[in-house]
Amino acid sequence: MPTGVPGSPGPLATLAAVTDTAAAPVPPAADPTFTPPSIGRRFGALLIDWVLCLLIANFFADPVRDGWAPVLVLILEYGFFLGLFAQTPGMYITRIRCLSWADGGRIGLVRALLRGVLLALVVPALIMDGHRRGLHDRLTGSVIADAPRPARR
Repeated sequence: MPTGVPGSPGPLATLAAVTDTAAAPVPPAADPTFTPPSIGRRFGALLIDWVLCLLIANFFADPVRDGWAPVLVLILEYGFFLGLFAQTPGMYITRIRCLSWADGGRIGLVRALLRGVLLALVVPALIMDGHRRGLHDRLTGSVIADAPRPARR
């Protein structure tokens, strides 16, 4: 049986690369076994992020008197961190991340900013579906998923 181009992997190696599920993660929308993280972890991440926003807002406003300042910081934090890294600092600590529902990738800056604005309205976050996707997640095409840490060697 011919092996193809000399030095190239054989047909079994190519088949193994194509069928290796670790190489191509399944997006949450197509994964029937997808299980969202608990509400407690999501709330814990939000609480950590809110405290950070209060601390940062204190540099340019009085968060007690100017209630808009920490909310603005929260929206910008979500836009920056979710758009570029798929995790806010609070999400990193609680080991969750925000992914695109359709393809499992990052949601990008614009959708992350929109998600932050909708989260700041609070009510959309309380209207959830079976995958614990709030209205803010459904409108931005996102989902909160586990973020396992890589195994240490």
